[in-house]
Amino acid sequence: MWRTITKHLLNNKMYQNGMQILQAGQICHPKPVVPFQVHRQHTPAAFNINVPIPAIQKVETFDKQRCITVHWDDGNYSQYPYVWLRDNCQCPQCFLPSAKARKFPIEDLDVNISAEKVTLTNSKISVVWPDQHVSEFDSNWLKTRSFAQSARKEKQEQLFLTDQQNWGSNLQIPTVNFEEVLDNDEVAYQWLRTLRQIGIVRLKNAPIKKGQVAKLGKRIGYLRLTFYGLTWQVEDKVDANNVAYTSAKLSLHTDYPALQDPPGLQLLHCLKPAEVGGETEIVDGFHVANQLRQVNPEAFRLLTSVLVNFTDTGVDCYDFALQSKHKIIDLDHNGKVVQINFNNATRDSVFDVPVELVHPFLSALKQYVELMYKPENIVTFKMEAGDVLTFNNWRILHGRRDYISAAGSARHLEGAYANWDEAMSQLRCLEQALHGNK
Repeated sequence: MWRTITKHLLNNKMYQNGMQILQAGQICHPKPVVPFQVHRQHTPAAFNINVPIPAIQKVETFDKQRCITVHWDDGNYSQYPYVWLRDNCQCPQCFLPSAKARKFPIEDLDVNISAEKVTLTNSKISVVWPDQHVSEFDSNWLKTRSFAQSARKEKQEQLFLTDQQNWGSNLQIPTVNFEEVLDNDEVAYQWLRTLRQIGIVRLKNAPIKKGQVAKLGKRIGYLRLTFYGLTWQVEDKVDANNVAYTSAKLSLHTDYPALQDPPGLQLLHCLKPAEVGGETEIVDGFHVANQLRQVNPEAFRLLTSVLVNFTDTGVDCYDFALQSKHKIIDLDHNGKVVQINFNNATRDSVFDVPVELVHPFLSALKQYVELMYKPENIVTFKMEAGDVLTFNNWRILHGRRDYISAAGSARHLEGAYANWDEAMSQLRCLEQALHGNK
C-alpha cells in the first residue's frame, strides 16, 4: 500500500516537509515513507477519487451449494453464499446508509435461503428472494468483500495495517516536525501509519512548555484518562508513587500492564533533559519475541501461555488499587506476536501458578529480557528539549538510564496515553480524505 517514489528520493534520509525513514539493514528492510504533499483539509472534493470499477464477466448460481459465483474480467472468480447476500442486503429497508449500519435483524434471517432469480445489469447484481424482496450489489462492493484467501488478506491489511516491520539496533528513528503533524493532514497520516508499521516516531521542535501532548491527543481524537490523569509529569519526586518518578535507572518495560487493557500509544514530551545521564533506551518487543521463539521455543511457549499478575496501588489524581492478569507475549489466532505486557516494577509477587512452574517461567522471562539488551537489539539516544517521542506501547519496550538530579536542572518530561482504536480511526479517516481508499 506504500506508493512508489523515485530512486533518488530513496537515497535521502529526510524528505522536504517529510519524515525520516529507517535505514535498510540486515534486520529491518522497511518500505519507503511517502514524501509528504501539500496540505489538504477534509473537504468533500477530497473524496472525489477516480477508482477503477471491477467488471463482472458473468454470474452463475449454484443452488446445491447455496451460493453465486461471480466471474471477473481479470480471470478470477469469487463465491458469495446466499445467506451472506441476504444478511447484507443494501436496500434502505435493510441498511442505514447514513450510519453504514445493518438494520435487518438476524432473527429474521433464513439461514437456508435460496435465490429465486439472479440477474446482472450494468455491473450490478440483482437478487430476487422467495418473498420477492430484492437485493442489489455493485461490483466494487462485492470485489472488496471477496472470500478468496488472498483478497481477505489484502482487505485485513488495509483495515488494520498488519504488515509491521521489525527492527534492531540499526534503527534510525523516523522523525518529523511537531507542528507539521498538527497542521498538515498528509504528515499526520504518515505519522500514524509509521507508528503502526515501525512502532515509534520522534517529533521535533515542539514548544518547550506543558500542553503539547494534549494537542497531539486532539489530533488523534482524545487522550486516555488513567489514574495518573490525562497528562502526567515524569520527574524526580519525593515519596514517588511510581518508579518512573525517580532518577534511578528504569529497566525496559511497557507501561500500565496493571490495567486489563493497557494503553496502546504513549506520548512523551521532553521539557528538560538531564544534564548528566537519563538516556532513553528502546527495543522492538515483537522482533525480540520472534528471536526467542527461534532460540528457545519452550521459553516462548511459557511466555505466551502463563498468566502473570500485575498490580499498581497508590494515590495520584485518584486513589487506585489495580490488579490484572496478562501473558507476557500475546499472540493472535495465526500465532503472530501482537502485544507485549511487561513491567517488572508492577509484576506482582502474587503468582497464580503451580510451584513447579515458577523456576521455568522466571528463567524464560529472564532470557527474553537478556535478548532485549543484546547490542544488536537495543537503541540508545538522548531526548532533547522539544522532542516528543510517540510510540506503540503494546510493542516498544522503553527504559531510561539513571541520571543526576539537581535543584534547578532536573529532568522533566510530560506524558500522556492514547488508544489504538482512536488512532486507527483517525488514520482511516485521513486516508479516505487524502487518497480515497475504501
